[in-house]
Amino acid sequence: MSTESFDVVVVGAGNAAMCAAHAAREQGCSVLVLERSSEEERGGNSSYTAGNIRTVYNGVDDLKDLMPDLTDEEIAITDFGTYTKENFFDDLARVTQNRCDPDLVEVLVNNIAPTMKWLQQKGVRFQPIWGAQAYKINGRFKFWGGLTVCSYGGGPGLVEAHHKIAAKNGITIKYNAVATTLIADDDGVHGLKYKDNGKTKEVSAKAVVLACGGFQANVEWRTRYLGPNWDLAKVRGTRFNTGMGHEMAFAVGAQATGHWSGCHAVGWELNAPPTGDLAVGDNYQKHSYPWGVMINAKGKRFVDEGADFRNYTYAKYGRVILEQPEQFAWQVFDKKIIPMLRAEYRIKQVTKVTANTLEELAEKLDGVDPKAFLEEIKAYNAAVMKDVPFDPNIKDGRGTKGLAVNKTNWANTIDEAPFEAYATTCGITFSFGGIKINTEGHVLDADDKPIPGLYAAGEIVGGIFYFNYPGGSGLAAGMVFGKVAGASAAKLAKA
Repeated sequence: MSTESFDVVVVGAGNAAMCAAHAAREQGCSVLVLERSSEEERGGNSSYTAGNIRTVYNGVDDLKDLMPDLTDEEIAITDFGTYTKENFFDDLARVTQNRCDPDLVEVLVNNIAPTMKWLQQKGVRFQPIWGAQAYKINGRFKFWGGLTVCSYGGGPGLVEAHHKIAAKNGITIKYNAVATTLIADDDGVHGLKYKDNGKTKEVSAKAVVLACGGFQANVEWRTRYLGPNWDLAKVRGTRFNTGMGHEMAFAVGAQATGHWSGCHAVGWELNAPPTGDLAVGDNYQKHSYPWGVMINAKGKRFVDEGADFRNYTYAKYGRVILEQPEQFAWQVFDKKIIPMLRAEYRIKQVTKVTANTLEELAEKLDGVDPKAFLEEIKAYNAAVMKDVPFDPNIKDGRGTKGLAVNKTNWANTIDEAPFEAYATTCGITFSFGGIKINTEGHVLDADDKPIPGLYAAGEIVGGIFYFNYPGGSGLAAGMVFGKVAGASAAKLAKA
């Protein structure tokens, strides 16, 4: 068996992994990145995202510093507002029902802005999320929901930028390289075994960083940990995140932590393939539901579509759809809202029906009780608070009154032809249960002691997200803890 030697080995080649590799390399360490996929499919889940990153900023000057391409004309017609550290803390605590690890959250919130600046100086470009996070009302854009910045070119652009930086700085990357076993003894981790295009090899290392994603692509683990019918969910992203990193860590005594029965899951195209398709990327998602209604097989609404801004509800509503009869829902819109639908509704790979009357629409909603649907829409239309103006840029309070499931904001009557409906199911993004780390990115054992030589970052880390998450905080956490883990690994290797 051939043996190689590097200071730091990083398992995975997505956003968190590459941040770890950059951080270790800039300290002068030799770095090997092992990517399970081919070069064409590299980047893990990062390649399938829209590239949205939740970051802290105290005003437009902070954004201009991060995005120097921002023009004075764009600034003049945009209300960027602010998103303070306190806002980020509050959002994480609120959506995770106050269960998120306060120490890890403190690291995330305090470090996301400087980490993004660090990446920008290395060559990663960022831009505002026009359209998806800000609508033009009376000639001005207004950003909402604390999510303002995305990577240039979305997730694929972010991955491309990471790999250009790696190539420039002499980081070694191996594709079709499946990490299988950590090499460890009583003194800690000293490397790992991996399969290089099917041939078992060993690499010795002073430190190993696990950044190889969650277990959401493992159908057996999904059902074991998340529960019944999770084997029926679609996987939004990479087919390679099957929990192998978790298994390797547990084999050397790592502690499990976090919400093992929880995950990030969204409304997803009903007839999407079982796992992600890079040609379509994130466009199977269907995230304009706050402006319309969602209907199940019984013809009933089942959730408050307008409970909050999309980026505070989308990651938990996939689970709600999976819990419906036959695991599907139709999103229904009328003429007033159709022009506002996000770009993903206009791709050709959609299960969509159109009609000129509600009666015609009812007959076209495959799997739905048409009579119950018409009764539901009639009751819903009558309950809409029509005296309250509709404003998609704020929580407008335009709700419904007197329904079994009321809508809190953005309640628009469904009464103007043409009508459109889109069939969705549950798409799982990543699992929340993972391995425990400390604030230095060190993997902890069952006694909360660091396992020498072992670090972790990204979706494999547990304890940050429970039940739900604020949109854009997954890439943010990957960046911050990737950099932290890589720097800690380098510090050990240099010592």
